[in-house]
Amino acid sequence: MVHLTEEQKLELRTIASKIIKNGRGILAADESTGTMGKRLEQINVKNEEDTRRNYRHLLMSSDKELSNYIGGVILFHETLYQKDVEGKLLKDYLKEKDIVVGIKVDKGVVPLMNTDGEGTTQGLDGLGERCAQYKKDGCDFAKWRCVLKITEHTPSALSIMENANVLARYASICQQNGIVPIVEPEILPDGEHTIERCQEVTEQVLAAQYKALSDHHVYLEGTLLKPNMVSAGHSAAKKSTPQEVANATVTALRRTVPAAMPGVVFLSGGQSELSATENLNAMNCHEACRPWKLSFSYGRALQASVLQAWQGKQECFAAAQMVLMHRAKMNSHAARGNYTKEMESDKSSAEQSLFVGNHTY
Repeated sequence: MVHLTEEQKLELRTIASKIIKNGRGILAADESTGTMGKRLEQINVKNEEDTRRNYRHLLMSSDKELSNYIGGVILFHETLYQKDVEGKLLKDYLKEKDIVVGIKVDKGVVPLMNTDGEGTTQGLDGLGERCAQYKKDGCDFAKWRCVLKITEHTPSALSIMENANVLARYASICQQNGIVPIVEPEILPDGEHTIERCQEVTEQVLAAQYKALSDHHVYLEGTLLKPNMVSAGHSAAKKSTPQEVANATVTALRRTVPAAMPGVVFLSGGQSELSATENLNAMNCHEACRPWKLSFSYGRALQASVLQAWQGKQECFAAAQMVLMHRAKMNSHAARGNYTKEMESDKSSAEQSLFVGNHTY
């Protein structure tokens, strides 16, 4: 019978706690080649390996101050092994700043037969071997994204159960290889649903998720949860305020997520950079007891303004890094509940919606 040793549990706990320590969060820089192409297209830059490497080099080589706000960075497989023009591995820039290196390990979403457009995530085959190799190559945590959607008849019981079990199996395999799993059951913001409907579905999904994690004997103290914030659908007539998002999200978490799990690192889900920061701050100002740390694992909400500042130009490298530092700092303040809008230097770009329908990574 396979058990985690006390030494293995201690390592997993230590990694998870380090990532979210003192207001730190996660930079999700694990966009696939195709998704990265969509990002680069927005600034009229070609999707080539050198371009992707130069952009990721911009992110990874930012000043050491970044480690005050970012505790972990999720990488795509390509980036883990990329080197800068001088032959230095990009991941080593993170190691030097004592930022934990993470890796995306799923193989994408595939359809669930005879459902209303629902899916599950593939990639369990060979995952143990991949995790063992990633651990040797310096990765200490991993990401696996499952996707659910809200319509009149979804998510179905099948979709909830299937995705919960896939995430639990992935988490178990990660932990056996010394890797902290980020459990990400994302409920997409697409649709006209109310915030009440989103809260209802979020509670159903998270309740099933933690039942599955328990069934698979996953060590909760050595995991992190990456859920959606609870909010009205993107096309809803009535938009949710930060206070409404905070109340609904914290309530849903309190009803479903065990206190043993150390931290919740929210996905931004197409919110504007400013909204993602404001909503996180509102949660950390909520009066209810929160036994877990509430932080961030943002991709678009940390990088959209960075890409606009960079524009693919070497001469804009330093300016883009300053934008990244600012957004990371703002979200770190929000993770500690002491963010205010007055801290923002330029609200215009940060207020732009980053929503992408039926978003894939």
